[in-house]
Amino acid sequence: MHQLYYQPKGYWFGDCMPFYHDRKFYLYHQRDTRNPGPFGESFGWALACTTDFVHYQDLGESLQKGGDDAQDQFIFAGSLFEANGLFYAMYTGYNREYPKQGKASQVLMIATSTDLISWNKTSEKLVVPQPGYDPSEWRDPYVFWNEAAQQYVMILGARKLDGKKMRTGRTVSFTSTDLKNWDFKGDFWAPNLFYMHEMPDIFKIGDTWYLLTTEYSDKSKTIYRMSNSLHGPWKAPLDDAFDGRAYYAARSYSDGQKRYLFGWVPTKDNEDDLCNWQWGGTLVVHEVYQREDGTLGVKAPEGVANAFARKESLISTAMTLSSQDSCAETYLTQNTGDLFKCEANLEFSAETRSFGIRLFEDEATGDAYEFIFQIGENRVSFDRTPNLPWFRYMNKGLERPLRLEANRQYTIQIIADDTIATLYVDGVALNTRMYAKAGQALAIFVVDGQLRLESAVIEAGLK
Repeated sequence: MHQLYYQPKGYWFGDCMPFYHDRKFYLYHQRDTRNPGPFGESFGWALACTTDFVHYQDLGESLQKGGDDAQDQFIFAGSLFEANGLFYAMYTGYNREYPKQGKASQVLMIATSTDLISWNKTSEKLVVPQPGYDPSEWRDPYVFWNEAAQQYVMILGARKLDGKKMRTGRTVSFTSTDLKNWDFKGDFWAPNLFYMHEMPDIFKIGDTWYLLTTEYSDKSKTIYRMSNSLHGPWKAPLDDAFDGRAYYAARSYSDGQKRYLFGWVPTKDNEDDLCNWQWGGTLVVHEVYQREDGTLGVKAPEGVANAFARKESLISTAMTLSSQDSCAETYLTQNTGDLFKCEANLEFSAETRSFGIRLFEDEATGDAYEFIFQIGENRVSFDRTPNLPWFRYMNKGLERPLRLEANRQYTIQIIADDTIATLYVDGVALNTRMYAKAGQALAIFVVDGQLRLESAVIEAGLK
């Protein structure tokens, strides 16, 4: 049972539509019952409110789903904004039976509210799939006000119909001055890289625009592009993601000072390390920040980082691990518990091959999970160790590019909450799940080189 990360009891957390008002975040989201599996039962938008990403007020279903005959049998993703003294929810109405009747399954619809709790829906279908686009792949609108052009802009995910070609996903755009009549502007970003674009998002920090989308046909994660203009051209940074495969459908929102990313960590089929990822899971929030070179990094939000009650130093003085053509390992603690934050300050020598942190290790066998930093390969990944019989964890997508420099100090932070572990280092995040913990020990190791550990602390229990 998760204590820190948010998952409503009896449900699995789906796509999140964040909004900030009156000093708190309103997190509209889909709740899946897994009856009998993902997308088994229809859903609307539920609502949870928070000020610190630790404590949540559950307000149940706020934007109600329609009946089985309605266009919004399911309420798929959308976005919220304020205009004309009202709050608006632009959403995707989805009916899984409509294609059998020759109707578009996904259509954009709108609802209004005066209090962000109760919503008035209309049956009006504002934006239907345009000619030449797949009527079954037309969703997740994001609306924002373009001050320079004095008009609303809406971007959404779509697919172009082009024979049997599959990589035709794109982000398309519309403009409006009255929120009722929308002019189609065609493709906003069409890289021909993915089958579909989901959960598009756009924002500006300083002079740079950032365009986000989530794809499920390549690495299956949220990525971003950069531009000096709202109209592009868009450029991919070397690392164009925020997290790995186990972090999906992330949307961002700002409280006016900081920007946060709201995504979900999926569960695995049958809660089995060897199985594939499922739709829906648990909300994890990252704080987004802009690096000096304009790229984006993430870290734990302040509320999450400061949520723990008890702090303990794991080493009394700095220590060095050394190895040659071997692995040197030391235990930091024998009993972490299932809810903790570990923070280590360390640096490695120039010849080091790899180093890492092992979680929930059995001291007798060495059976553990590990985050391993492969220095020469410029990446960090997650796996089980030892991998015997091979393989013991389906970890496709659980790696991140990470260029580390020798003789430079890094702070590595790991937050564990029940089956979830979140790694943060140098603006890079990597989430994962763990369903077969062998023990409770926490260890650090180095392979072929030297690792100097300046300090290591663990924090447990919530305030």
